[in-house]
Amino acid sequence: ELRARHGLRLFSLEHSCCYEALLLDEERGRLFVGAKNHLLSLALDDISQRDRKIYWPAPVEWREECNWAGKDITAECMNFVKILHPYNRTHLYACGTGAFHPVCAFVEAGQHAEEPVFKLDPQHTEDGKGKSPYDPRHTAASVLVGEELYSGVATDLMGRDFTIFRSLGRRPSIRTEQHDSRWLNEPKFVAVFWVPESEDPDDDKIYFFFHEMAVERQQGLGKTSFARIGQICRNDMGGQRSLVNKWTTFLKARLVCAMPGPDGADTYFDELRDVFLLQTRDKRNPLVYAIFSTSSSVFQGSAVCVYTMADIRRAFLGPFAHKEGPNYQWVSYQGRVPYPRPGMCPSRTFGTFGSTKDFPDEVIQFARHHPLMYNPVLPHGQRPLFLQATVPYTFTRIAVDRVTAADGHYDVLFIGTDVGTVLKVVSVPKESWHRMEPLLLEELQVFQDASPITSLQLSSKRHQLYAGSATALAQLHLH
Repeated sequence: ELRARHGLRLFSLEHSCCYEALLLDEERGRLFVGAKNHLLSLALDDISQRDRKIYWPAPVEWREECNWAGKDITAECMNFVKILHPYNRTHLYACGTGAFHPVCAFVEAGQHAEEPVFKLDPQHTEDGKGKSPYDPRHTAASVLVGEELYSGVATDLMGRDFTIFRSLGRRPSIRTEQHDSRWLNEPKFVAVFWVPESEDPDDDKIYFFFHEMAVERQQGLGKTSFARIGQICRNDMGGQRSLVNKWTTFLKARLVCAMPGPDGADTYFDELRDVFLLQTRDKRNPLVYAIFSTSSSVFQGSAVCVYTMADIRRAFLGPFAHKEGPNYQWVSYQGRVPYPRPGMCPSRTFGTFGSTKDFPDEVIQFARHHPLMYNPVLPHGQRPLFLQATVPYTFTRIAVDRVTAADGHYDVLFIGTDVGTVLKVVSVPKESWHRMEPLLLEELQVFQDASPITSLQLSSKRHQLYAGSATALAQLHLH
């Protein structure tokens, strides 16, 4: 029935799995896929036709080392391709776990749809540390902008040293302060995006979405996970005397997705799962669609919350969170904030500062000790757009299509779950365009084996949705 109504097509490769990295290339008409020991190039119109593949295993000696380190030779000591980005007009950039020995390579993909080029030179690979995760279980969150890769990843074998890292390109490699729980505290990175801030490219920011153990939670309540959005400036060069080769513009804020309850007993969804940036007419103001699940054992549920860039920027321009000492509470910082304000990018807006290396020492010191904002980012409408409680599944991935109709536009949400289904939800205006109401249109069983959906990509141009799981890839009509 799915095949007839939605044109469902499936693709899987023998001796491979884990179709996690999906790159949709409208120009070439290809869907590039990163999987276990393989890179694939499939036709966007029909993924079950005309496939090209590259076999990219981890060298035997890396697999043996991985096995000696106590990892499973078949399940872990393989090259799981986690990262796939367009690099320039002819090449892609790919990274994999390389049997706990991260590795990256340039992939030649040709310029046009007609060019059947798809190759990788195994002699010319690069160290993937700080780019790809070591562990196949970890998500790779990264974005490639102007030949620079920004990634949120663990940079060690044990998965303890988590960092936000810039590599490739001509500028120095830069990372977050090491082993400082105020900056990052056992984070799990979910997504990274580049959003222009103004007409001036020097104001461009990179936004990181993750969840981590909250440092600001009162003592004695145990560990609590909070969702976060972090920001850095693209032109950050690090500090001159302190924070050398470290970010000087890193700030983070809590991302709240909660259902208001009686007497202020709100239900919080703190486990951030996936983020989709819906582009609008204004490049500087995409809509941020995020999916969350609860971390409570009492109440099981998933939710979609929507955020505006205006609200996100407002939080980063608001007060900083401050803690006087170990036995003090977190408060809103009331003292003088040094100029230029931490988190601002050195650009023509500020005139005198050509680089972060020119920032005064007090700015660098303040930034080092105050990465956290006091005010959280609240969702549009102060509540989730859509939530499902007491259902036997959790949301895992989201993709959104904006459909233009005679009376305006509607956002159609495609939500992947951990039981291999996709929910199709349309958000329609209720009374006014400011109050949106979700309608669950249908639930499609995409993967018969109920394997969780690990990636979703959509092509509005071709009206197709592509979904990946551990066992297969699927393609369906959007509407």
